[in-house]
Amino acid sequence: MKPMSFDKIAFVATEMPEAQTALARLTAQYGNASPDEADVIVALGGDGLMLQTLHEHMHRQIPIYGMNRGSVGFLMNEYRDDNLKERLAAAECATIHPLRMRATLADGSRHEALAINEVSLLRETYQAAKIRISIDGKTRMEELICDGVLVATPAGSTAYNLSAQGPIVPIDAALLALTPISAFRPRRWRGALLSHRAKVRFDILEADKRPVSAVADHTEFRRVRDVEVEEDSSIDLYMLFDPDHGLEERIITEQFLY
Repeated sequence: MKPMSFDKIAFVATEMPEAQTALARLTAQYGNASPDEADVIVALGGDGLMLQTLHEHMHRQIPIYGMNRGSVGFLMNEYRDDNLKERLAAAECATIHPLRMRATLADGSRHEALAINEVSLLRETYQAAKIRISIDGKTRMEELICDGVLVATPAGSTAYNLSAQGPIVPIDAALLALTPISAFRPRRWRGALLSHRAKVRFDILEADKRPVSAVADHTEFRRVRDVEVEEDSSIDLYMLFDPDHGLEERIITEQFLY
């Protein structure tokens, strides 16, 4: 990543009153550059806005600094409207890579999407999904009967993955989490940790009878036949965090909550 300067700041915000009030205050103090010309983008909202902003500027290699004007705000910094440029200059940078999903639908069409948090497969009807799992071309599970299954990045390991009882992965670990969602058979399978270079393939068994959708963050394709997932290391995403409150520290802290 090239050296960072923060002369031009672009602000984006949700429509929530708290975010709009913050936007007005910060714009009055620091101006509001166009995202295409800015040195940094400051996102005012919650984790959803952070993911949306990262997706919108995926290929620009521009750092994103979030301030929490939403609810959970796991990916956000504390909101303050003073000393913003000093905070940006002192911030720590976390570099993450998205997952690339390639899905084949029932009609034979092929589609791609990128995910920063996770790629998840979900049953579409009352019947459980039946899914075959292959890693790097080798079948590892002939049939998983479940509500679904997901592949999560380290950045996404504390999101849906954690809710599905998947492992928390340190941000600098070269790993992906493969986690079942309400597995029925094998009932006690808890998933696996995979190399970040792993190529994961899901084949949907009885796809007409037991339809499955594939979701990459907020992009969904329904009635998929097979799905391939791998990290796209050619794309670097930069997230800025206040010192001693970075993503690595948050992930460690999360493991000691009860």
